[in-house]
Amino acid sequence: MSAAAVDAAAGVGAAMVIGPMYTSVGRTWRMSPQERAATLGELRDSLAVCAEYAGRHGIALAVEPLNRYETSLLNTAAQVRELIEDLPGNVGLNLDTYHMNIEERDLRAAFRAAGDRLLHLQVCGNDRGAPGHDLQDWPLIRDCLTEIGYRGMLGIESFTADNASIATAASIWRPLAESQDALALEGLRFLREWREGRP
Repeated sequence: MSAAAVDAAAGVGAAMVIGPMYTSVGRTWRMSPQERAATLGELRDSLAVCAEYAGRHGIALAVEPLNRYETSLLNTAAQVRELIEDLPGNVGLNLDTYHMNIEERDLRAAFRAAGDRLLHLQVCGNDRGAPGHDLQDWPLIRDCLTEIGYRGMLGIESFTADNASIATAASIWRPLAESQDALALEGLRFLREWREGRP
């Protein structure tokens, strides 16, 4: 995470910088408990500096836990919440239902751990496609968001197999929809019904 990301966000009028701002995606390494504690301490110190800079520009930072195949550092909502607990209020969490489906044992506990520090939720199917026609428990996710009073943004994060570098990085080997436009429209249609309590 750098000041350049905050500057770019401010330049386009964005209110938030979102993502795994602690390592490159796909970087995994083994750590002893002592090494892990030291690494998280350095990360917390760095985030504090970034948070102060971002705050001066009216930008929030939403730290995203990723699944175990994409990072070995932060995989769950509880891990991120513990990391940011003493940081300024403009630092929160971005959760992604795809990663949660792999890493969280209890969705309700994960959303409770995020609580009032949940700044953004990425919604996609368990296969990385549009939300709705997949194995995710969408009624439970809606109930969890209601319970913690979340009224923030939802973003569909999906990828295309047509872009070689993205396809390899995200392991997308087949089309997830007829087109990216179709995926977006299908997801939006579902989310509108889901917001109203259907299904």
